[in-house]
Amino acid sequence: MGLKITYFVHGTTTDNEKGLSSGWSDVGLSKLGKEQSVKLKDKLKGKKFDAVFCSDLKRAVQSARLIWGNTIETIKDERLRECNYGDLNGAKSEKVDALMESAIDRPFPNGESYRDVEKRIRSFLKDLAKDYSGKRIAIVAHRAPQLALEVILKGKTWKQAMKEDWRLKKAWRPGWDYEIK
Repeated sequence: MGLKITYFVHGTTTDNEKGLSSGWSDVGLSKLGKEQSVKLKDKLKGKKFDAVFCSDLKRAVQSARLIWGNTIETIKDERLRECNYGDLNGAKSEKVDALMESAIDRPFPNGESYRDVEKRIRSFLKDLAKDYSGKRIAIVAHRAPQLALEVILKGKTWKQAMKEDWRLKKAWRPGWDYEIK
């Protein structure tokens, strides 16, 4: 039996509005981010999930709570965190983005690599497949975990996933679907 996953990105943060890449900095949603999450809730009417998982970082937790409230338990999992940019947590996005490809295999200074994120997500997916087979789950998290899903479940290379990232074209949508067969 397969497992269906719908992936949602957290709403806009105060760092996003300043052109900063938060990484493991625990920043909250901006006013716009809160509004986006409430609007997403309306777009999801009628969609049922057996479980909702989110990163343990504030911005993902806030988004999940604004979307689902108390209608379903939200399970926080630190493996869904954004990439740890190390010394660059909270740095200008251009600086972080310029190092993305080189950080596929080599960690950000005092941080982690995208392969490290992939290992976290593989561990998370292994547990999901074991505990939620045949279910539909929602995930609320960040860019790097979503790119890792593209690599793991869609068979893309890291460079391909980064080059095709919806964020580059501002092509947001209300959820991305993945499946573990």
